[in-house]
Amino acid sequence: MFARMKSDIDCILERDPAARSRWEVMTCYPGFHAVVLHRLAHACWSGGFLWLGRWISHWNRWLTGIEIHPGARIGNRVFIDHGMGVVIGETAEVGDGCTIYHGVTLGGTSLYKGEKRHPTLGQNVVVGAGAKVLGGFTVGDGARVGSNAVLTKPVPPGATAVGNPARIIQAEADAVREAVASKMGFSAYGVTQNDDPLSQALRGLIDNAAGHEHQIALLWQAMEKLACSKTPDLPADAAKVEHFEAQKLNDLVGK
Repeated sequence: MFARMKSDIDCILERDPAARSRWEVMTCYPGFHAVVLHRLAHACWSGGFLWLGRWISHWNRWLTGIEIHPGARIGNRVFIDHGMGVVIGETAEVGDGCTIYHGVTLGGTSLYKGEKRHPTLGQNVVVGAGAKVLGGFTVGDGARVGSNAVLTKPVPPGATAVGNPARIIQAEADAVREAVASKMGFSAYGVTQNDDPLSQALRGLIDNAAGHEHQIALLWQAMEKLACSKTPDLPADAAKVEHFEAQKLNDLVGK
């Protein structure tokens, strides 16, 4: 038990730069307190002491602001950062090494008892602040759910889900970027610069438009060279110089 608690404390020290000592984590981190109390509540629930498990979880919510049903399964080295407003449902499963930020809901969309109503998070999943993960599906190992996303479908391992409704980002370029990011350090809040697919689409259109203008300018320049002896004057409005300000537009969409 103490070895497990030490592992939980160490994972917080690794992922939160504001954490300065084990003593500070033990005494001042509600996410740590919530996980420890949940394990006690879950042991009671699994042992058939259902009311006692619910009673402990009720006081857990009152003390920490984090509501975890005693039936939920929480793995090792799970970090609930800040924690206020986190809700984890009865049939939810949180894998080892996951990070959950404040305002997250691991909720259900079904009212039928006895079935898997809440999501399963694989290992090392990051769920950003305010995200809602709703349903009995699986979020794959190493996946990330961006802040304020509303996720209602499975996420493949290593992919990123952002937006409302959540859209899945998964490509070879993303996989390479994630590998580099993992070497550089932990990605807080499950968000990086290029996660938003709408922004990526806009950037692609902007870059495409800039490329077209460049090609048109080259064509006019070539026509001017070829026809200079026969038709020395090209139309005054010939686009021989590029004026498309792609960088300014990219700045507007966050590039």
